[in-house]
Amino acid sequence: MVKASHLKKVYRAGEIDLEVIKDFSLEINEGEFVSLVGPSGSGKSTVLNMLGCLDTPTSGEIIIDGVSTKAMSRTQRANFRGENIGFIFQSFNLIPVLSVYENIEYPLIMIQNLSENERKSRVLKLLEEVGMLDHKDKTPDKISGGQMQRVAIARALVTNPKIVFADEPTANLDTKTAHMIIDLMKKIQREHQTTFVFATHDEKIVSNVDRLITLVDGEIVADQRMNQ
Repeated sequence: MVKASHLKKVYRAGEIDLEVIKDFSLEINEGEFVSLVGPSGSGKSTVLNMLGCLDTPTSGEIIIDGVSTKAMSRTQRANFRGENIGFIFQSFNLIPVLSVYENIEYPLIMIQNLSENERKSRVLKLLEEVGMLDHKDKTPDKISGGQMQRVAIARALVTNPKIVFADEPTANLDTKTAHMIIDLMKKIQREHQTTFVFATHDEKIVSNVDRLITLVDGEIVADQRMNQ
């Protein structure tokens, strides 16, 4: 599903080149539940953003579902993201003026050329799956943090992505809600063979993944298959 080959990421800080990611190579299979872990500053979010086509590597190549993203323009990457990739963010990133229903529908309007009936069918199905159908007309400020994260998951899945990237998706949630969100993502993984890749410090996620990849100073220092 994902193949990253010899990725490097260098940021310019004044007169200094800061190499954040150093010769990073990784393969992730379809349907895997994978977590990138490591101390703050290890490069987890940078790797996640590059794999998800939100950022570009300074050098190296990323292939997603057999398609190389190396030569894509910004517009091509945006279209590719919209059709193949879902994102779940720590801060939810919901649009405050839109309802729960409209937040989930938004990626379909922006990226995919679908009929209104098809959009409605997809949104209502996901609202039911994440247990938010009764809240579909509320705005984000009228629901809890756990409910907002469920909406964010539905929004990430509405385009039927092959892979979902999640950056600290449970960091702002209490323990009970975090476990509920993790169970929901595991259910979606099992039922749809969706690949999930996390960047997280959260032991609750780490204890549930199929595979644990540890980064230190922009390099992989361990790649461990977990016993489920």
